[in-house]
Amino acid sequence: MDLFSSSRSSLQAAPLAERMRPRSIDDFIGQEHIVGKGKLLRRAIEADKLGSIILYGPPGSGKTTLATIISEMTEANFVKINAVSAGVAEIRTEIKKARDNLNFYGKRTIFFIDEIHSLKRGAQQDCLLEAVEKGEVTLIGATTENPYFELNGALLSRSRIFQLAEHTEDDLYRLVQRALKDEEQGLGMYRVKLAEDAMKHFIEMSGGDGRNVLNALELAVLSTAPTEDGYRHITLEVAEDSTQQRYIRYDKSGDNHYDVISAFIKSIRGSDPDAALHYYARMTAAGEDPRFIVRRLIVHASEDIGMADPQAMLMAHAAWNALETVGMPEARIPIAQCIVYLATAPKSNSVISAIDAAMADVKTKSVGKVPPHLRDAHYKGSKELGHTGYKYPHNFPDHMVEQQYLPDALQGVTYYRPTDQGRESLIKRRVLIKRSKE
Repeated sequence: MDLFSSSRSSLQAAPLAERMRPRSIDDFIGQEHIVGKGKLLRRAIEADKLGSIILYGPPGSGKTTLATIISEMTEANFVKINAVSAGVAEIRTEIKKARDNLNFYGKRTIFFIDEIHSLKRGAQQDCLLEAVEKGEVTLIGATTENPYFELNGALLSRSRIFQLAEHTEDDLYRLVQRALKDEEQGLGMYRVKLAEDAMKHFIEMSGGDGRNVLNALELAVLSTAPTEDGYRHITLEVAEDSTQQRYIRYDKSGDNHYDVISAFIKSIRGSDPDAALHYYARMTAAGEDPRFIVRRLIVHASEDIGMADPQAMLMAHAAWNALETVGMPEARIPIAQCIVYLATAPKSNSVISAIDAAMADVKTKSVGKVPPHLRDAHYKGSKELGHTGYKYPHNFPDHMVEQQYLPDALQGVTYYRPTDQGRESLIKRRVLIKRSKE
């Protein structure tokens, strides 16, 4: 059974990207590294010997198209499961059908689960795992999210992961040319003349997404009237009007979100203000919550700059205050100022290193009691308990005095190790003087 099949009339009403979806491996464009001649996935599809696989790649890269091709070429039952709405009961029902078909008729079943990352860890993924493990079903999962983050390890270990890349410019050019020439499912019936600069614009604005480029092209063609020569002329102006703005691949809840915020922070850490501003602009244009961005700035003002420039923390909080006071889009300016400040500030990770080392000791070591002279002595009877002998530093030269602060079990331990960067070089001298008195 092919759940991708549809009537001719419904296909004609579908968007161009759906109508132009290839039905054979030979018509598939792109992803030569996995479906080129002689490649493993292509051989498995052609031999109808496909094992469980995960197709991982950006939107419009051909994941669902590959599943469609498999459904056309396999002799197995092909079942599509909606990862968003499917419950455990529905999955178990389909697994029982697959088991019966295998046991009674020797008929294999392939489950295709688009956006498989939407399946919840636990019951949904676990019941699927058992069927895959026993060979009752073959799984094809498609996802835009990193499967190593979203799927449990047992399911991954029983599936081969194929990573798809965004389409190249050549891939997209071929997709457009095919659509313009196809008179049955494409745009050939409209007699289109596409200017070269318009073609280039469609490709550049698509973000490597084949679906995006075809749908933008269709909008341009259908909204353009034919001229006296009978052709619909798609100029650069028409193409720009049809796309409005560049497609930005950025899913606020997905893998790309983490990639971009990671690049943003690493650019600040690497003292590259231009790259940091680029990723900030990218997140902002895609609709990222500005509070999320500024919260990261506050953290990294301490994590990556810290005592090398304590003003960095004040700058980050100033950016937060600006966001709360004036809002977006005006707050983009003080936020950008903060980003430039953090990126160009001297760097030190001594603070995070110090607190992480201290936390590790507290969690893993017997740290002992607070030294008696540091304990609270403001209550009656403290002297009798020996809670005396504290030396008040302000009564001594340089406002420092030699006395024990760490518990006995941690004597000699050093957590904070100041660097020679920025203001911390001055702090380092004072810390060394203090430690020399101990």
